[in-house]
Amino acid sequence: MSEDKPKSLWRIPLARDIGIILIIKLVILFSIKAIWFGEPTIPEDNQAGVAAHLFDTPPVSPLTEEKPR
Repeated sequence: MSEDKPKSLWRIPLARDIGIILIIKLVILFSIKAIWFGEPTIPEDNQAGVAAHLFDTPPVSPLTEEKPR
């Protein structure tokens, strides 16, 4: 009895299906990363928000701040 061994891993149906599914998942994950996480978002005036949170003071806007006379 001689068994025919597959010459390639891609000739096994289960291995081929798993490989195709993994490639599709990687393509989807990298496209999601490129679309939604392409560039960092930095909020304006981040330092005032952090200071307000740490020191429990309301954030001061430059428009509402009084100027000395």
